[in-house]
Amino acid sequence: MTGSRRNGDIEPDRIVARIAARMTERVADISASIYRGLGDDIPELGADVPTIELLRASVQGNVDTLLHALRHDISVSRIYLPSAAIEYTRRLAQHGVPLNTLVRAYHLGQRRATELIFAEIQAADISPADRFLVGRAISTRLFQYLDHIIQQVVAAYEEEREQWLETRNSVRALRVRELLAGKKGVDIDRTIDQIRYPLRWHHLALIVWYPDTGSYGDRLPELQRFVRESAETARTSASALFVADDQMSGWAWLPYRSAQPDAVDSVRGFAATQPDAPWVAIGTMAPGLAGFRRSHHLALNARAVALARADGEQRITAAGDSGLSVAALLGGRIAEVWEWVGEVLGDLASADENDARLRETLQVFLRAGSSYTAAAAELDLHYNSVKYRVGRALSRRGKPIADDRLDIELALLICQWYGPPRRRHENG
Repeated sequence: MTGSRRNGDIEPDRIVARIAARMTERVADISASIYRGLGDDIPELGADVPTIELLRASVQGNVDTLLHALRHDISVSRIYLPSAAIEYTRRLAQHGVPLNTLVRAYHLGQRRATELIFAEIQAADISPADRFLVGRAISTRLFQYLDHIIQQVVAAYEEEREQWLETRNSVRALRVRELLAGKKGVDIDRTIDQIRYPLRWHHLALIVWYPDTGSYGDRLPELQRFVRESAETARTSASALFVADDQMSGWAWLPYRSAQPDAVDSVRGFAATQPDAPWVAIGTMAPGLAGFRRSHHLALNARAVALARADGEQRITAAGDSGLSVAALLGGRIAEVWEWVGEVLGDLASADENDARLRETLQVFLRAGSSYTAAAAELDLHYNSVKYRVGRALSRRGKPIADDRLDIELALLICQWYGPPRRRHENG
């Protein structure tokens, strides 16, 4: 109602102010009526006891601000969300109440306020023409007020939600890192409440990451979605725990009430079917707080082996994979290990594809107890083909299998997980 006015509009302005003044005397009763209506229409607003009084104060603050603006013809652009309403908005953001629930509450509150105001207009001793002008003026102001206030509500909610999640996740990550460090005593019940994760259950740890390709950006939403969908596929007993390591990688734990032998295969199978999935390192399932730490430690080992591979082809690695735990133990001195592998395998350690096939055949043959028949069945090859390849592998090595059989098996295992040393030396 600000700005230039026709002379005929002056009387309706006075009537609007008079109605607003009269209603201000009953602001507590009007606010209580709106508050009760919201409680009936949106029960979730009163689900958390500590916020009930804030809701009451928020409603009264908004009603008082609206009536004050109507009474004194204050421009909507100069109206700000009452402090109680701001605090209530923040509390709902912290408790995860959806924003659309809060916006709906403002629309329902406006509807009830409109009904009460128009009841006052109908009771006023004014002409039908003035009643129409007053109703139109108030309807316009109510709409402008609601639109302006909801913009502030949305801004306050989103800002608080973002800050709250960041703070909560920071606290959560800190507690998880303290658990992993194991340098102080743990109040396990309190920690379970803080990180919202069942530490007494069985755990399967994951390390998920996207390789450094020179492009930068926040991939955490994709990692979190992958972990969440992996947990659903692997049928966890509760929600997974995810902690960011940086913008390209994260740590996760899948909780189970009891050990689930198929969980690793479920995660591996799901990851293998996702073309945009991150790299995944999987620990082993273990119980309790010690298992929480142990599974994570083994997942880190699996990741270290995956990162050390020359070909970058092993996108999914599990600590329980045959030979990985031994390979992980040797990863800290890999340069020396590669030199030793070259000495043990000779020319068989080359990066040539034929030598890679010969190494695989020899490895299966030794693992099968030096049985050509068993190796042929595992490799789906003819008996004579296995015999030829084993003979060729020993020829490339330059000496037969004698007292260093264990060395040969270990050297082949290193090549399986880290790639042949000759390729490393050529690339280095």
